Amino acid sequence: MRKNNKLKFLKLIIVVIILFFSNSCNNDTLSDDFFLGGEIINPSSNYVNFYYNNIKIDSIRLDSKNKFFKKLENIQPGIYRIEHIPENQYVIIENGDSLWIRVNVEDFKESLTFSGKGSSKNNFLVDISNLNDYENDFLSQIYNQESKIYKKAIDSLMEEKNNIWSLFNKSVNQKRLSQNITKASIKYNYYNKLERYALLRGKDWSAGERKDYFSYRNEVNLNDSELSLFEPYITYLMNYFNEKTLDSGQVYFFEKNKTDFNIKKLLIIDSQVNESYLKNNLARATAIEEILNFKNNDFHDNFIDYYTYVNTSEKYLNEILKLYKDIKKMKKGNILPEVDILNFNGNKISSKTEFTGSKTFIYFWSQTQMDHYRRTIRRVEELKQEFPKYRFVGICIQPYTDMVSQAQNLLNLDLSNQFSFSDFESSSKDWVLTFLNKTIIVDEKVIIIDGFSNLFTNDIEKILETN
Repeated sequence: MRKNNKLKFLKLIIVVIILFFSNSCNNDTLSDDFFLGGEIINPSSNYVNFYYNNIKIDSIRLDSKNKFFKKLENIQPGIYRIEHIPENQYVIIENGDSLWIRVNVEDFKESLTFSGKGSSKNNFLVDISNLNDYENDFLSQIYNQESKIYKKAIDSLMEEKNNIWSLFNKSVNQKRLSQNITKASIKYNYYNKLERYALLRGKDWSAGERKDYFSYRNEVNLNDSELSLFEPYITYLMNYFNEKTLDSGQVYFFEKNKTDFNIKKLLIIDSQVNESYLKNNLARATAIEEILNFKNNDFHDNFIDYYTYVNTSEKYLNEILKLYKDIKKMKKGNILPEVDILNFNGNKISSKTEFTGSKTFIYFWSQTQMDHYRRTIRRVEELKQEFPKYRFVGICIQPYTDMVSQAQNLLNLDLSNQFSFSDFESSSKDWVLTFLNKTIIVDEKVIIIDGFSNLFTNDIEKILETN
């Protein structure tokens, strides 16, 4: 393991030892009310959103000092999601908890810390997640090794974290729900790595090799309702069912792009997952993957028929149907849906008004990912030289801040071609913005030439050349 991995590992051990001698975070006080507050350094939006089961419970506005505070009533124990666009974090909430969050958006995951009742388990989740990210460099070095070597490395890393978890569990006297979730943050992270390895390299394994490799599946619960909203568990199950859907000898990265593959996956989920809440979340995730595969548009009606059969959530069905309709609106030949954007002076403008009159190439960026922004600008400059008949417009997914203005001045950009979303939540859905590399190309009448291209692929040049 590299030096920074070891340092992160030692840091986590020190945190657990400190908690062992100072166990005052998790009082067992019962309360129907939950207090959520915090401070956002270098905020990327004016709000902190609070979600349960992908439903927004509340949106809390930052004050003049970039702090927020809210009393939330009738909060049930479980897994929730806190969002400061475009970043988010899952949190465990149990009776008696109240959380204070402090985070610097420029370095979200590394700087995120919790204090207050219930903070220790949530800090544990953040530290484990960060450590897992560091370990990816180490694991990538042995990815080409045979399965026994890779699995042995995973087993060793997992044993280290389980030892830390045991010490942590003794130090903070976790409730049963928290025990299950914090332990799952270790277990399913590593199990997911094993499933991904099998998807990529297990095509030609013998029955004996498969039996030895997949022995860890004996420890998997396919119907853990408490983890229905927990990202590491859902991610693991999605890859587990991906592997189960493959027929012998099939190549995952070819098959996964087929509608028939995702229909088969839906039916396997339906047959193996009994817990309806969990089944609906897995079916929803599968549906989003399929519907966002724009090349399969002609087959999506058939997929939705099967999805309607498996899914029992009216809310999720409406969400998927809306996504499907929004994607249809973004097809070539349609007028680009009109949204409100802000210019560099903060004035609200209609996208239709602004882009009428010239062929326009729209790209996106986030003030929390400045390295990506710099790469984007370099790529855009190349395209501008080659295709001068197009107007190249950048849209920041968050409202303008001083940091945005400073960055654009340093890059010496033409501010008349720089905008931001007025309302990311609605505009991103209207334009089906699911990743930052997405581009949209429109003609002089704001009719879509291409609504789903990728800035960093060679297809861009072909599209611009032929239109």
